[in-house]
Amino acid sequence: MNLLTRRAAAAGLLSLPAIRKSHAHEPIRMRCSLDTAPAHGRNVNIAAFLKTVETESQGRIKTELFESGQLYADLNVLKALMQGDVDMCAPGAWAITGFVPEGDIFQLPAMYDQPIEVIHRVADGQAGKLVAAIAEKKLRCHLLGRWLDNGFSNWFTVKVPLRTFDDLKGLKIRNSGGVGQSWRTKFFDAIPTVTTWPAVPLGLSQGMFDGLIAANDSVQSAKLFDTGLRFSLQDHNFFGAYLPMLSHAFWEKLPPALQKLVVDLWEANIAAYRDRMASGQAKARTTLEGLGMTFVDVPADRASAVRTEMLKQQEAVAKEMRIAPEVVTAVMTDIG
Repeated sequence: MNLLTRRAAAAGLLSLPAIRKSHAHEPIRMRCSLDTAPAHGRNVNIAAFLKTVETESQGRIKTELFESGQLYADLNVLKALMQGDVDMCAPGAWAITGFVPEGDIFQLPAMYDQPIEVIHRVADGQAGKLVAAIAEKKLRCHLLGRWLDNGFSNWFTVKVPLRTFDDLKGLKIRNSGGVGQSWRTKFFDAIPTVTTWPAVPLGLSQGMFDGLIAANDSVQSAKLFDTGLRFSLQDHNFFGAYLPMLSHAFWEKLPPALQKLVVDLWEANIAAYRDRMASGQAKARTTLEGLGMTFVDVPADRASAVRTEMLKQQEAVAKEMRIAPEVVTAVMTDIG
């Protein structure tokens, strides 16, 4: 090797640390897909989280939020997550049941019209941990931590006033997905039909279904009053929660310090996110009432009687939903 070659080689070796340092400081792109509107509580909280991640990582993570199903509906986003086409999503527990049947735990009869403290005991307890472990394995993803509340879903209709459960008989009701929600719809003698959330406004305006099961905030943020919804029967039909997921490919890109950062930031803020979601649900109902929507609340003793009737079928329902027996046992233990 001549002197010129040796000098060139030495210069190359000296430049390697600089190149590596440059690459180390290139932002890591974090693309998040949601199918709800920007005004929805999930979007508001996830947007706040992403902004915090950018700030606290000092720009080492660059976040992008795609809303209103711009990239994927929740029913389709899991394949994209597994393929690395998105880096983060937060699908509803009901939307993962095609891959993880245990995501349907909130549809178990024992969970009907349970108070929020019981819901959190299940979601944050052994049952939730089992579901999370199954999801991480099957979906090749990493869950950030405790689930984000959506809130209680209830019945909404366009033309048929809802005063009692009898008014649901024979109605075609849009479901968000999952065997459990379909079973619950049929329990009240209604007809389940699954439609992606972005397609709901058109479906309502064209009369494809008579109503739907949804949370107050979901109805209000999507402006479904404008598409004809006028009546609601509030029975806390089931509780919706979102699972904050990162793709395995994205998780592996993060050095350990950034992995710890995003997990710690989620845990530090999840209580505030949940409080904000609860406030949003109450505010949404007030807004809808102001627009002229009629709300009827199911008496607590009537809802309790319904849960007792449902429980008689829990073993068969859990089997139909393909929820592992140990998960059902964990749910019942967490309920206490």
